[in-house]
Amino acid sequence: MGRNLASRTGAIVAVLVIFIYGIFGIPYGGLKASLERRINLGLDLKGGTHLVLQVHVIEAVNSETDRDVQALNTALASTGATAAKLDPNNPEVITISGGSEAQQSAIHDIITGTEYAGYDVTSSGVSGYKMTMRPTEVAAIEERALDTSIDTIRQRVNTLGVSEPQIEKYGLGDNEILVQLPGVSDPGRVESIIQSTAKLEIHAVVASYGSMAEAQQANPSGIPPEDELLPGNNGEGGPDQYYLLKRLAIVSGTDFRDAQPSTDENGRPDITFDLTTEAGDRFYKYTDANKGTGQMAIVLDNQVREVAGIESAIRDQGRITGGFTEQQAEDLSLMLRTGSLPASISYLETRTVGPTLGAASIHEGVVASISGLLVVMICMLIYYKGAGVNANLALVLNLLILLGFMGFSGATLTLPGIAGVILTIGMGVDSNVLIFERVREELKLGKTAAAAVQDGFGHAWTTIFDTHVTTIVSAAILFLFGSGPVKGFAVTLTIGLMANIFTAVFVSRTIFDFLLTKKPRGAVELSI
Repeated sequence: MGRNLASRTGAIVAVLVIFIYGIFGIPYGGLKASLERRINLGLDLKGGTHLVLQVHVIEAVNSETDRDVQALNTALASTGATAAKLDPNNPEVITISGGSEAQQSAIHDIITGTEYAGYDVTSSGVSGYKMTMRPTEVAAIEERALDTSIDTIRQRVNTLGVSEPQIEKYGLGDNEILVQLPGVSDPGRVESIIQSTAKLEIHAVVASYGSMAEAQQANPSGIPPEDELLPGNNGEGGPDQYYLLKRLAIVSGTDFRDAQPSTDENGRPDITFDLTTEAGDRFYKYTDANKGTGQMAIVLDNQVREVAGIESAIRDQGRITGGFTEQQAEDLSLMLRTGSLPASISYLETRTVGPTLGAASIHEGVVASISGLLVVMICMLIYYKGAGVNANLALVLNLLILLGFMGFSGATLTLPGIAGVILTIGMGVDSNVLIFERVREELKLGKTAAAAVQDGFGHAWTTIFDTHVTTIVSAAILFLFGSGPVKGFAVTLTIGLMANIFTAVFVSRTIFDFLLTKKPRGAVELSI
């Protein structure tokens, strides 16, 4: 008994030391500073910026079908047929037209190949077909666009050094993203970087016009479906113009391998970039075929930033100019390095939580936790006498384990998380009440103190285990399907419940066994 008690006491002391280290680490600069370094505070406690963004996933579908149109025209070149998207309102529909009657079998074989398995093919006349992307394929592209946008935004935010950002799908709307940035020092800049699509592309120039009216006059039947009309000024200080460009980009944002801020020969900020090998080969093929005669436009966020003549073939390195400031050049190169978003993003909501409000939330939450803890401890001392001290020690250790685990895991503490801490205190008391009442019943049956403690813990264990497991399952569901604050509540509640099983059963039983060693064998009195 003595050796077993000593080993259990040693285990409790070891757990206590480990989790106190989890809370403070190696303290320097004072305990408060050490605590702030180890326990990450959420937006509602630290202050920061709350954003809700919507991803226009239909653009990702449009880009996918644009690539398929290009691939189809290459494959159909020998048959005389062409592929095009004729209805801008239905980007998932591709129309195949042309080709002799003798080539219809070859055309059909191409468009029903495995690379186009995501399309339903129907005949649209004697020599024509309509390819419609299946709804399941459209949904898969939209889901990938949303996931890619989240990953890209997270990379950008991490590059900026924002501490413990929360970036995830927002369940209150379609294709929306929730972004919470605790403790941001410049929310305006962060918002602009997150919201900017950084959708940089290089397109072939078909024509340029001095005004929208001139563009409409030159295209009385409307803009051809294979082209698009975009505004721009061809560099800093240039006049506003409109450019008719080939819709399909020669180089798109995903083709950039690296980008860095730089300066041109006049000391003005610009951006140098490197393309992937495949994109470099494609770019070389186009520039080599059009050198001396063609023009290409650098398009950023659906605006033409620069138009350049093609003087020689270019492979995988280039430079982007356009009257950038140093900050704009740095931000744009950052966005290109971290990946282009697959679709544009619109800003739906922003809320700023000031550090003063966060500090007030911390103060109120801590006051509530301490007040609740003190009231519970006093009630336990009054009602359970000496055993109340046992319960209170277990409660304090429970909180130390909870905070220590958060320090080790890097979990973020939010205001709902503090509510989870308070609920954990209640669950810890509930476990002690179950045990103590059972011990009291055993004492009333005339059992010795040692037998009452043993049977009380043994009989209460099943009930304690069942209640904790069912609550942990409920918390797991909240974590899986809830948003950020709800997840914070679920995390602290789960950790607290797991710690409570250890403290209410193992620690409390060890304290009782220690007290029983001080009593004579067969004693029937116990302060409970």
